Amino acid sequence: MDPIIEAHNLTKRYGRVQALDGLDVVAQTGRVAALLGPNGAGKTTFVRSVATLVRPDAGTLRVAGIDARRSPADVRRVIGLAGQYAAVEESMTGRENLEMIARLFGLKRAAVRAAADRVLDELDLAGFADRLVRTYSGGMRRRLDLGASLVGAPRLLLLDEPTTGLDPRSRIALWDAIRGLVARGTDVLLTTQYLDEADQLASDIVIIDHGKVIAAGTPGELKSLAGRDVVEIHLRDAAAIATAREALKRFDHEVSIDAATRRLTIAVDNGTDRLMDAARTLDALDIRVEDIALRRPTLDEVFITLTGRPAEATPPETADRAA
Repeated sequence: MDPIIEAHNLTKRYGRVQALDGLDVVAQTGRVAALLGPNGAGKTTFVRSVATLVRPDAGTLRVAGIDARRSPADVRRVIGLAGQYAAVEESMTGRENLEMIARLFGLKRAAVRAAADRVLDELDLAGFADRLVRTYSGGMRRRLDLGASLVGAPRLLLLDEPTTGLDPRSRIALWDAIRGLVARGTDVLLTTQYLDEADQLASDIVIIDHGKVIAAGTPGELKSLAGRDVVEIHLRDAAAIATAREALKRFDHEVSIDAATRRLTIAVDNGTDRLMDAARTLDALDIRVEDIALRRPTLDEVFITLTGRPAEATPPETADRAA
């Protein structure tokens, strides 16, 4: 099957800011693709290009096999877009919101109610369909906003940081809703600054920086780029942190500390051997350990390795125009 998104050598400039700089992205049908990068990396510019809200200066972009630069109206018929903030009408019920969108899609009267009911069921909102949206929680509003983008039964759903501002329970509920949509055949392109979100949802991840792809692969493949295993140690007593750090420096690796959680992490080669060495070293000093474990690098650690900064870091001059 053809990729749902195929972008080659895309460029887009806003004045002095090069938002996209020869960007190449391929997203396969039947999988969730996540686009990661620091603020200003070009994520939103790319999503807006796929949504035909921005026209790239150069390059080729095909969405569901359609040339997005030549036939933007045809692309709009096969996509849905949910942005960072819920765009729903609070003075209407959830059902009325969805029926209004269905009418804007040009659905006939009989199909309008059926489309709204289908989406309400898919997103577990049927029990709240006739309540005013002003009474909805933040998570319910985000699900309703997601539903508005699904009324037209799009082949591709574009989610631009969909869980921004949600509490953990609402985020998990929205993740479940997204998984359900994918299981029923909707392709998803997701941008997020929550790397655990990409780890939970995405089959394929593309990391971009300064408008270019710097890494791409499955979550497991990207984690292997960090190179080393991680020994993570949770101390029982915060007063022992400094002593433990000095003792563990003999492994000739940087020891990272999170004082608030009393955790030390060390990137190591030969992880199993180093885990045993660390446990013996701390035991010899009578430093009590709550737990000690060997794990693979997280996507956060991969991200910092590749970009040199955390996902929420904002490079100067670019954040306003190329987020």
